[in-house]
Amino acid sequence: MANKALATRQKMRIRIEPSQSFSKPRNPFAALAKARAAGPHERSKSAERQAARQAIAKARLKPDPED
Repeated sequence: MANKALATRQKMRIRIEPSQSFSKPRNPFAALAKARAAGPHERSKSAERQAARQAIAKARLKPDPED
């Protein structure tokens, strides 16, 4: 009965501090990236060519000194 006047005039509200807000993600870009299944960037075509050239140079056969 003590709260009867309070109920007619003013409703009690539970206040949430700004630090306790759960609706906003910590990093909005992380949520977007996760939603679209983002992955690592692809190498450029020039980087692919350079890597292929380096692999060929590394795999070149050297003549045996015994022959």
